[in-house]
Amino acid sequence: MEGTLGDRQGHAGTAGDTEGHDVPSLHGDNSLSPTAPGDTDSGVSLSSPPGAAQDPAGDTEPEGDKVCAVCGDRASGYHFHVMSCEGCKGFFRRSILKGVRFSCPLARRCPVTKAKRRQCQACRLQKCLDVGMRRDMIMSEEALRRRRELRGQRGQAGGQRRHEGQRGHAGLTAEQQELIALLIGAHQRTFDSSFSQFMHCWPAVRLLVPSPPGGAVAAGVSLSLSLSPREEALPDVLSLLPQFADLSTFMIQQVIKFAKEIPAFRSLPLEAQISLLKGATLGICQIRFNTVFNPRTKAWECGQRCYTIRDGALAGFQQVYLEPLLKFHESLRRLRLHEAEYALLQAMLLFSPDHAGIAQREAIDQFQEKVALTLKSYIDHQHPPEEGRFLYAKLLLLLTELQTLKVENTRQILHIQDLSAMTPLLSEIIS
Repeated sequence: MEGTLGDRQGHAGTAGDTEGHDVPSLHGDNSLSPTAPGDTDSGVSLSSPPGAAQDPAGDTEPEGDKVCAVCGDRASGYHFHVMSCEGCKGFFRRSILKGVRFSCPLARRCPVTKAKRRQCQACRLQKCLDVGMRRDMIMSEEALRRRRELRGQRGQAGGQRRHEGQRGHAGLTAEQQELIALLIGAHQRTFDSSFSQFMHCWPAVRLLVPSPPGGAVAAGVSLSLSLSPREEALPDVLSLLPQFADLSTFMIQQVIKFAKEIPAFRSLPLEAQISLLKGATLGICQIRFNTVFNPRTKAWECGQRCYTIRDGALAGFQQVYLEPLLKFHESLRRLRLHEAEYALLQAMLLFSPDHAGIAQREAIDQFQEKVALTLKSYIDHQHPPEEGRFLYAKLLLLLTELQTLKVENTRQILHIQDLSAMTPLLSEIIS
C-alpha cells in the first residue's frame, strides 16, 4: 500500500485538475548574495516558504504550542520523524508491528482529530503515513530490549565516569552535546520530511494508456504510480522536468537556511559563506533525500509523492549518474543512522576547507574537525560495539563517493536543456 505515489497521493488532483494552472515557482529571490557577517540574518538572502511564520532573523518557527501532525492534540516531541502526540505514536507503532489491515466504511474520508481519532483506525493510520511517519524507524521488541540493556550498561558506566567532570551520561563532552543539539535543531527547523511546504506545487501530468497484451511494461515508464493491471503511467516529461526544477530550488533554499542557523557559518566572511554553499549544497541535499529513501521500494518518498531513478531518467538524467546514486542511497540507508548523525554529516559537508577560493581556511578546518570528532564520539557511545565498530569509516568512504556523484550531477545538470534556465538558484550554486 505505502511507498507508491498512487496510494500516498490521497485526493490529489488528476491531470484534469491541473488544467489552467502553472507549476508554482519557488524561486523567490534567487540570489546567494549574503548580508554582513555576524548578522543573525546573514549568510544569504532568500524568500521564506509560503505560509511560514518568521521571526526577525528569518527562522521558520511553529505558531503557538507544538501540536500533533496527525490529530492536532498536544505533541510530546518527534516520533518516527514527525511531531506527534503519545497516542498517535503508540497507535502507529502497534499498527505497523502487528501488520493489521484496517478498512474504512466511508471511502477513507474520515476526519482525524483529537476527539475523533479513535473512530476510524484506517484513516488514522493513513494520516500517520501522509504526514511522514516512517515505518523503517520502528524498532522491533527484540531491538528495544537490546537498547534498554545497552542503556542500562552505559548508565552504570556513566556513573563511574561522573567524577571526570564535563563528560555527560552518554560519554560526550558538554561542548559536543551542545553542538549536536544546535545541529539537530537547525536540521529540524529547515527540513520537513513530509514536504508539506512543497506540496502546493501541481503534480506532474501523467496520461493513462491501456497496457499491451501480456502486460509488458514500456521502456522508461515510471514506477512511481500504482495502477490497475491494464494501465500504466506515461509521464509527460515536459511537466516532470519543471517539477524536478522546483524541487531542486526548494531543497537548496532549505540548505541555505540550515547554514544560516549555525553561528560558525554566520561569522565567516561573505565570500567564504558563498564558496562553502556552492561546494556543499548538492551533497547536503542528497544526505537529506536519504532520510526519505525507502530501500524496499527504491523510491524517495517526498510527502505524498514518490520519485524513482526512472523519473530521473525521464527528466533527462543518464544512467551513468542514476545507478551509482541509487547504490549510494541504498548503502547509506543500510547504516540506519540516527538523526544526530545525519545532522553532523551535513555540517561536515558544509564546512569543507577544500572548496575553491575559501578564505579563513584554518577556521573552517578547525570547525570541521570538531564536527568530525563529535560524530566519531557519538557513534562510539550510541551504537552497540558490533554495529558501530566500522560505521565511521564507512561514512567517510560514502562521503568520498558522494563527492564523485556531485561532479557527475553537476555535469548532467549543465547538459539538460532548460533545467538551468528553470532554476536560477541551482545555476548559481553550480557556477
